[in-house]
Amino acid sequence: MTTQELPIAFIGGGNMASAIIGGLLKQGLPASQIEVVEPFAPARDKLLTQFGITAQEVAGAALARAGLVVWAVKPQTFSDAAAQARPHTGAALHLSVAAGIRSDSIAQWLGTGRVVRSMPNTPALVGKGMTALYPRPEVTPADRSLVERVIATTGDHLWVEAEEQLDAVTALSGSGPAYVFFFLESMTAAGVEMGLSHEQAHRLAVGTFVGASELARASQDPPEVLRERVTSKGGTTYAAISAMQNSGMDALFRQALHAARVRARELGEEFGR
Repeated sequence: MTTQELPIAFIGGGNMASAIIGGLLKQGLPASQIEVVEPFAPARDKLLTQFGITAQEVAGAALARAGLVVWAVKPQTFSDAAAQARPHTGAALHLSVAAGIRSDSIAQWLGTGRVVRSMPNTPALVGKGMTALYPRPEVTPADRSLVERVIATTGDHLWVEAEEQLDAVTALSGSGPAYVFFFLESMTAAGVEMGLSHEQAHRLAVGTFVGASELARASQDPPEVLRERVTSKGGTTYAAISAMQNSGMDALFRQALHAARVRARELGEEFGR
């Protein structure tokens, strides 16, 4: 069965669910094939306005037709949402995009081992997401293929061999867009301080990140080689890189990512009981 034919249910109808729903609709899945459970009225209204989908406030028998259930809920609400949906979703494949919650907990709550746990990121909203996927042993090759087709509507993906790696993924790419936005804020502010308008500085900063990322994607060379090519000794780039290195920015940045990984592990322990 193709993604254009498969009924898909979403538990949670926020930004990440909307990104996947939008991608599926663009691929030809009819809105009538999508079920959404979303307890908050403003989010339900947005789904109706944006996609023509009438979401339900609570899980019900309509979920039983879904071959795939996508879990896009907050970690702290997952267990309660699973208790509501479990009577209707026993035959489905389950894909979780919830941060931190371990697949053992999900399988226990739902009464099935057909669970793929994932870590997406917010560029999925514009079709440029990066998602890591971990399948439990019960997940079949056909299940994996279905998940890949669904996730492909939001961007790129990769599979990890150990679930523990998803904590590192969360720190690197899951939280990663915020790091980029943080640097964009700083670059824009510095541009304004140096006499550019905010609009000029913002456009230059964003364009630089887009261009550098595309160059890194297209190049066979590692980032350090690309950096060295634009860092002439005694030049302007050398002055900037030296200032960052002398301030210990590299170590501090790596320390920040390790902190994010620790918090991802804590979330699983805190809400996955």
